[in-house]
Amino acid sequence: MTIRRALAEDVHPIVAMLADDPLGARRETPGDPAYLKAFEVIDADPHQFLAVADLDGEVVGTLQLTFTSGLSRLGMTRATIEAVRVRSDQRGGGLGADLVRWAIDEARARGCGMVQLTTDASRVDAHRFYERLGFTASHVGMKLSL
Repeated sequence: MTIRRALAEDVHPIVAMLADDPLGARRETPGDPAYLKAFEVIDADPHQFLAVADLDGEVVGTLQLTFTSGLSRLGMTRATIEAVRVRSDQRGGGLGADLVRWAIDEARARGCGMVQLTTDASRVDAHRFYERLGFTASHVGMKLSL
């Protein structure tokens, strides 16, 4: 397996993974052209890295890594991991952990002082997964839909 920057042709398999769970099934619409437009914006932004896990030419996992500069903590840059997904037939084999560890290494290589993420409050298994990788539930996340 290799982890690489996503290409436009990877968008459809990525969206399929996003839609392949109870939460994603309610909010994703595979095939909508909006995903390709969003990909173009992400791909053009040097502060974004949409990654895919590629196994023998097939996309089997994904995550998005965002780099945010800030003034707090002496101007520390933070990396945010989002949308971690593993294709259903590949789950349970450590691929998700490999993806997250890759993201942590990438953040470190880019000089980040912290890696952060949010996970839906209902994803209890995901909470345990991230805790096993060393993440702590240190903050309360909030959202405002617009």
